Amino acid sequence: MAEGQIYKIHSDFYYVDTGTEKIECKIREVLKKRKERILVGDFVEFSNGVITSIIPRKNYIARPSVANIDRIIIVSALKQPDLDFHQLNRYIALAKYYKIPAVLCFNKDDLKYEKHLRAEIEDIYKPLGYEIVFTSATEHNGIKAFQKVLKDKTSVLCGNSGVGKSSLINAINPDLKLRTKNVSEKTQRGTHTTRHCEIINIDETSRIVDTPGFSNVRFDFILPQNVDLLFEEMLDLREHCKYADCLHIKEDGCAVLDNLEKIHETRYSSYLEFVEEAKDYKERIKYEGKKLETSKKIVQNKEIAKIGARKRQSSRNTLKQKLYDELDKINTDEE
Repeated sequence: MAEGQIYKIHSDFYYVDTGTEKIECKIREVLKKRKERILVGDFVEFSNGVITSIIPRKNYIARPSVANIDRIIIVSALKQPDLDFHQLNRYIALAKYYKIPAVLCFNKDDLKYEKHLRAEIEDIYKPLGYEIVFTSATEHNGIKAFQKVLKDKTSVLCGNSGVGKSSLINAINPDLKLRTKNVSEKTQRGTHTTRHCEIINIDETSRIVDTPGFSNVRFDFILPQNVDLLFEEMLDLREHCKYADCLHIKEDGCAVLDNLEKIHETRYSSYLEFVEEAKDYKERIKYEGKKLETSKKIVQNKEIAKIGARKRQSSRNTLKQKLYDELDKINTDEE
């Protein structure tokens, strides 16, 4: 049995890097029955081109769907498209949710943008402990600092379309020749040039997961009272609130509201947005009190696929019908 890491997935084919060779594989039927999802970055066991098991992950993120990464590098553009603090805060909160260290990269530093913007970025995010890198993929400014961030790590690049993720990779290693496309002057949005997640070797020790751009991150999977856990500047303050489930909106004795001057307005307004999205989740689960059936079970210390309830009932009905048919046959013979 050999081991390797999934570096690309295309249709029903999984491409495994063993360190010495790259192999195209399919997955074992039992994994399909268990509905186990294999992600780019997963370490797997395989034999004769068939993946037989997934080695437990150290971490993962759902969007983009990758596993076993060392850090998330959130790439934003300073201009074209204009920097969106709320979108940036979404990605930062997502990294916090998955407990993966984040680095903030601000690309297109060569373009003309508001003079105060760079200072504002540093004022907001440096006190929160985030490493910040300013780059220009076209002018090669900050590329060495960006390479230093990547050194000896497997990093996933996360950010909207058009911010220059592929351009940054090309600036480090021009031989890769990843597709890029300019931002639309009309919509100020980029188009997806990366169609799938793929781990790319930048050098002998540094690897990047190139991902499609996306903008659908919503916090409709978390309870409202837990959203503040995703904001570094609220962690200490929340402990001093009068109520344990304080939402820091209009409650009496709220330590966050009493210290709003310590929280940047874009951060707090992002927090309020995420709480509203989380309220939708709370309402949804309130009326969905249904037990979810698992797709696998443990028998004699082995994990096996579990037959679904419908199939089990169908099997029982078939068995009952056979018994009835046999009884009818016995009765007919006796007559």
